[in-house]
Amino acid sequence: MKFRKISLPILMFTLGLNLAYAKKEPKYQQAHELTPEQSALVEKAIGREKVVIKNIQERTPLVETYIQEMKPDVHLYQVPTGDTYMLSRVDFRKAFVDKTYATRATKGSGFFKGSLGALGNIGKALRLSGGETFNTQGFMQMMFLDPTGFDQQHYVFSYVRREFLGSVRTWEFDVHPKVGGTGRFTGRVWIEDQDGNVVRFNGTYTESTREDSSKEYFHFDSWRMNMQPDLWLPVAIYVEESQRVEGGKTVGLRAQTHFWGYSLTLPTRESENVSVQVEGAVDQSADSQDMTPLQASRAWVSQAENNVIDRLVQAGLLAPPSDFDKTLEQIVVNLAVPNNLNFPDPVHCRILLTTTVEATTVGNTILLSKGLIDTLPNEESIAAVVAFQLAHVALGHHIDTRYAFNDRLLFPDESSFQRIKMYHTDADNAEAAKKANEYMQASMYKDRIPNAGLYLTQLATLGKELKQLNSPKLGDSMLKADGTPWLYEIEKTAPKLNQDDLTQVAAFPLGSWLKTDPWDDKQHMLNAKRYAPMNARDKMPLEVTPIYYKLQRYEDAQKAPAGTAPTGAPAPTGAPAPADAPAPAGTPAPTAQN
Repeated sequence: MKFRKISLPILMFTLGLNLAYAKKEPKYQQAHELTPEQSALVEKAIGREKVVIKNIQERTPLVETYIQEMKPDVHLYQVPTGDTYMLSRVDFRKAFVDKTYATRATKGSGFFKGSLGALGNIGKALRLSGGETFNTQGFMQMMFLDPTGFDQQHYVFSYVRREFLGSVRTWEFDVHPKVGGTGRFTGRVWIEDQDGNVVRFNGTYTESTREDSSKEYFHFDSWRMNMQPDLWLPVAIYVEESQRVEGGKTVGLRAQTHFWGYSLTLPTRESENVSVQVEGAVDQSADSQDMTPLQASRAWVSQAENNVIDRLVQAGLLAPPSDFDKTLEQIVVNLAVPNNLNFPDPVHCRILLTTTVEATTVGNTILLSKGLIDTLPNEESIAAVVAFQLAHVALGHHIDTRYAFNDRLLFPDESSFQRIKMYHTDADNAEAAKKANEYMQASMYKDRIPNAGLYLTQLATLGKELKQLNSPKLGDSMLKADGTPWLYEIEKTAPKLNQDDLTQVAAFPLGSWLKTDPWDDKQHMLNAKRYAPMNARDKMPLEVTPIYYKLQRYEDAQKAPAGTAPTGAPAPTGAPAPADAPAPAGTPAPTAQN
């Protein structure tokens, strides 16, 4: 076979043409001109973005970010290798400076460490920093697209289609910047067709001086919710990078940021006490009986309990009472009756709003974190952690009664973690764990204890990788300092953990049971069907997963009937769970113990 010789000048000329053509190739696909109707909706959305910024400046929500670092896994696709957790109360009046964002060094950390500092810590953890100065646009624009230049002068809009997000009809547009600029958004936006609010945007940011800005910005999916009439505010952001190269290694990252407490108001002084008058209250003190010393002591503990609970609600750390509390309290009954636990006052249950896996007691109130509840796969697992805390109540491991003096709780919200001591000693936890095992052995859950043990095994297995998830902020971890479960007697009954056994669901992903109303912090059961895993990858125990909302307008949400519990979910007292879809084995609804 003969080969033609190609001269060097001809070769160089050919390569030059190819390079010249490559340079002229557009970075973005050519957009079609918008129709007058489409252009009008875009202009309406541009105007509404300014309204969103103004509204958020009047709020002081809590912002929680949980990040899991991931690595590739041949069998499970990705597995977590580390995590980071942050919780802050952000005063957006201080986070905005005119029309631009101020930068601030990321030195210092901690709960409520200042608005820009808190956002800086989130950005630093997401590696959205340059040198020692945090680029605030890196995180802030995940909430607001582009607060300084989101208009048709700076961006090109290309209509895609119409789509329903839940019951809200939206118009989709692909968006990319016209001119260069650091941190310009590129991706897709969903604009609801009634008032022109951007309800979702999905994409990343571009760096004008670099072709590849993946080292500076992550891809994200940002959602908003109609919380009040004519008020759409950020509710959650999901961040994911699965093929990121750092230090020659392929690494991944998943993160969820949640917002709640929008109706909270920032205290005007370092110490602020709010007096509440109850209309129609009648003084019946003349009818009350005298108290014995024991009764007086219990009332004193109860007063401390009520003061602390009220303070945690005010700080946005504890959810108001919900229907799910009744489900937990039915499990308390299922444990108390067969164990002959006759409490002089009812034992109540409440939900901490944190994603961290923790639990504690305040007087006669059991507190379980949202993250703990979300990852528990069945009723017997819930019963085991409830039994652990019920034992603390029965053994008299109550909160410090110094909080019966209300003035001890007159501190800023940001000091809640440091000033309220609600954790138990190791000795108390060891004693309660032993008693909890006895409660479970005597209860209706006796034959299902190995299922509860599986959860504890899974928690311990991932304990080293997910240290922050298992680091309590207010209460107690389920794990000892050495990584073994406190409820070891229950854990050792579990069968061997087997990811390939699809009937064995040791733990759920985060966000599996409850959703938080970002306006008033109330907890609601997810109204969703549950399906059994089809493969080992579907299990995702204790993992961060993508976020997807079925949006509703505020008026429609107020008219809608209360959602039913998902298949396999613990149902409220006396109400069986629906059975219209397959569910993981071992998730029956609670039943009363006779």
